[in-house]
Amino acid sequence: MECECRCSERSRAHAILFNILTGDAEATDLSYSPSSRCHCDTRRTVRLKSRDTCLAASSVLVKTVRFVASVPAFQQLPAEDQCALLHHCWAPLFILGLAQERVSFEVEHEPVTSMLKKILLNREHERGENREQPTLSGVQNLKSCLRKLWSLDLSPKEYAYLKGTMIFNPDVPGLQEAPFVDSLQCEAQRALREVLFLLHSGDGGTFGRVLLAMSSLQSVTPDLITELFFRPIIGSAHLIHLITDMLFAR
Repeated sequence: MECECRCSERSRAHAILFNILTGDAEATDLSYSPSSRCHCDTRRTVRLKSRDTCLAASSVLVKTVRFVASVPAFQQLPAEDQCALLHHCWAPLFILGLAQERVSFEVEHEPVTSMLKKILLNREHERGENREQPTLSGVQNLKSCLRKLWSLDLSPKEYAYLKGTMIFNPDVPGLQEAPFVDSLQCEAQRALREVLFLLHSGDGGTFGRVLLAMSSLQSVTPDLITELFFRPIIGSAHLIHLITDMLFAR
């Protein structure tokens, strides 16, 4: 049975109660419609319309990990630091990959799970209940990030430098070589600024727009990306373990 939105019902009840208390009997109309827009739809769980998108996303993820593993400065770091940095940055790097590959996608509402299925899959349900499920609101936020990146019309070279600034984050907890990572981040940011200035005819505002687009990527959680693009194909496996395996498979 479909879940029904109760927003308008609650608003209508509040209006009726207010009119009764204020003595405005004529305004107590059962046909009352709320002036505020219902946002329940944006909180509903969604899924990809096409399974082909999962395959495209998988290709982007593989390319992302291979890119990180191929960076000479990254290879100089201890294995523990490599894992920590990749675990921290894989999600925004993946979004950059989606933007660079111009991957577009559509979603649809997830069918409501039947009570019988919940009972039969109770154990799996309990294991997954703490995972963030993709909602229409979350997907709209992700698409907004992609549109910002597309509007910048970056070249492959610019994307490469941009990824470099995101890989080396000295604030990641537990790094053994944090000072070295800090110097690498400064070097990557300086190189990005120079290439943007060179390719955009001295437009100093481009760097600021790129930084703004980068900051928006942090609003997209790894869980949303995992559940939307990869859960349909990896099942109950942990994506972060698969990413780590890919990193050291080189």
